[in-house]
Amino acid sequence: MSIDPKLLEDLANRRKTAALAGGQAKLDKRKEKGLLSARERLEALFDNGEFQEFGQHAAHSCHRFGLKDKKLPGDGVVCGAGFVDGRPVAAFSQDFTVGGGALGRIHSKKICDLMDYAHEVGIPVVSVNDSGGARIQEGVDSLSGYGQVFYKNVFLSGVVPQVAIIAGPCAGGAAYSPALADFIIMTQKNANMFICGPGVIKAATGENASLEQFATASAHASVAGNIHIVADDDKHALELASELLSFLPSNNISDPPHQLDADFDIASDPRMNEAVPETNKMPLDTHEVIDYLVDDGHFFEIMRDFAPNIITGYARIGGIVVGIIGNNPKVKAGTLDIDSSDKGARFIRTCNIYNIPIVNLVDVPGFMPGLAQERGGIIRHGAKMLFAYASATVPKITLIMRKAYGGAYLAMCSADMGADVVYAWPTAEIAVMGAEGAVGVLFKKELKEADDPAKRTAELVEEYHDEFASPYQAAANAMITDVIEPAETRAKIAQALRLTLSKRDTRPPKKHGNIPL
Repeated sequence: MSIDPKLLEDLANRRKTAALAGGQAKLDKRKEKGLLSARERLEALFDNGEFQEFGQHAAHSCHRFGLKDKKLPGDGVVCGAGFVDGRPVAAFSQDFTVGGGALGRIHSKKICDLMDYAHEVGIPVVSVNDSGGARIQEGVDSLSGYGQVFYKNVFLSGVVPQVAIIAGPCAGGAAYSPALADFIIMTQKNANMFICGPGVIKAATGENASLEQFATASAHASVAGNIHIVADDDKHALELASELLSFLPSNNISDPPHQLDADFDIASDPRMNEAVPETNKMPLDTHEVIDYLVDDGHFFEIMRDFAPNIITGYARIGGIVVGIIGNNPKVKAGTLDIDSSDKGARFIRTCNIYNIPIVNLVDVPGFMPGLAQERGGIIRHGAKMLFAYASATVPKITLIMRKAYGGAYLAMCSADMGADVVYAWPTAEIAVMGAEGAVGVLFKKELKEADDPAKRTAELVEEYHDEFASPYQAAANAMITDVIEPAETRAKIAQALRLTLSKRDTRPPKKHGNIPL
């Protein structure tokens, strides 16, 4: 007995039809634009291009408005699971060559089924978004499909990592599924994302707005803050997704992929001493500090172009995966403002979800002053940082490099806000405000009567500096763990990370805290 050859031929033909998707002509047209097909995108993501496909033979069931007998291979989406750097991952890729990648009932069911599978086995989900939006012919069924996908996004949130790639059009309601993911990567070319297009904006408000102003990767990365990483093209986006996953655990009850067998080097690094500017009038280069601090200088920055006055990203220190958040004095003097507070709080909470220790690099003069900030709700936004740090139960290591003034000192994770270990360089200044400001308040009468107020201010600053801002004052009050030489930074932080990996922090039973949103 043997299987009927006609059955095998039929299977081969069906697989060929699925592989050709919308047809060779459409695939060739995409190739001319430098775009990969939906199937090629998954092959580029998974090891050796191999994956177990889910729902290859699924088909649309709508027979209205010209869709009767219309072939939609796979219903416009390719779903599957495979390995990325040897670790299991689920992924789906919308196929623009099949009905414009529009979402219908079966299309959404395939995605939801894949997400259910990812939840059950505890693995990340990568989505490649390239769709014309809802399939109009299916009416409310397509809207229902989006609702089901959004529900699954939220259901998986905080359980398994979700990485969304915007590699084509992503308009209207379609934009909300990526927005609900943990990370969004968007290609520089051939991709856009928006709720209302230029025509709708013109009709509703009278404004003339081009897609370049609000829908491109550059606009989302630097102005709106909707995406986390910009990619050059499809291949680069998939490489970035793979690299990002290399820092994340498979799920929320697993540890990150630490490399505990890595060389635990605790030697001093004199380069860190040289990174400290000669005077406090010169801005510190926090990127340079990070470069010396992390293993092999490899830092995967998140939201680099949005609110650059704060730096966020992933790295390893002594083999331990960490999330790094640091003030950037080269932009807005490193102050915390509305956007940087949002960026920082979101990053902290993402690290906490996935059991990633947080290293805080502090050089902050305060919250950004100004009418726009006050009217924009800096109190509410700044409180997000306080909430995020206080509620985070992962190991938190803080290094105060230079300025740590006022409420911003607390908002960058002081010991009072739950830091497990706090180091300070001798250059650190920890105070309610800068020494000059404190002198101006405390010696207001004397300065008013002085022959040379500026000279007398400088004298008082020098005389009372240690009382106002010295790290040793904070150390004497047990607010910091140790004052260290900059050259010792990597060794001290690496050691602190190893010692706190077993940290356990229980909280009162509750659904969740009420973060100020």
